[in-house]
Amino acid sequence: GKRALIITTSHDVLAVPGETEGEPTGVMASELTHPYYTFLDGGMDVDLASIQGGEIPIDPQTLRFMVKSPEDERYLNDKLAQAKVNNAIPIAGVDIGQYDIVFLSGGWGAAYDLAQSPELAAKVSEAYYGDKAAVMGGVCHGVLGLVNALDRDGNLLIAGRRMTGVTDKQIQELGIEMTPLHPETELRKAGAVFESQTAFRDIFATHVIADDEQRFVTGQNQNSGLETAHTMMRILSARN
Repeated sequence: GKRALIITTSHDVLAVPGETEGEPTGVMASELTHPYYTFLDGGMDVDLASIQGGEIPIDPQTLRFMVKSPEDERYLNDKLAQAKVNNAIPIAGVDIGQYDIVFLSGGWGAAYDLAQSPELAAKVSEAYYGDKAAVMGGVCHGVLGLVNALDRDGNLLIAGRRMTGVTDKQIQELGIEMTPLHPETELRKAGAVFESQTAFRDIFATHVIADDEQRFVTGQNQNSGLETAHTMMRILSARN
């Protein structure tokens, strides 16, 4: 069977970098549950990993009644999924070569520890060059996990690829600019060709892009999770 890995943040406080007091944060619930159930219902085995392993912090704001999705509801009644969330594999201990799909979830927490993890950067490169030639993807702040991965020549792996992620304008509109890294800025810095949709209010603008090589699928914001996951599965099934 095919296997998918979803990687999340381990960071649970929304604060100025270096400070420990602040609002609780973590992964945005739907950015974990949407890909999880998309891959699971597609017949894949799904594992969860996080930067530090152990319990994945889910942003409590994102499980509130107003923003809950059907997948979030399903998760709240799913003991197996909850057990996986409570016992995520630490990224350093992941055998990345066994996965056909590697998905990076976002949420504010991801701004603090995905790009900052040399282990994650190394695993992204390993998955890219592995026998399974994994389809990789991310949404929103999750794409930060791709920015420091290197190719075999030591250059940034995503340079020259078409990608998206949460825009600087969206972050301004949401009023949360204290986070250390912003996806649009960092993707551009890494040499990616950044594309996005804009709307009267960018928080609702969504966009999903597969790069020309069909190896990286990125989604602009939390509303892009389902489409990003479906696109990754389509690319995978078209190979065989």
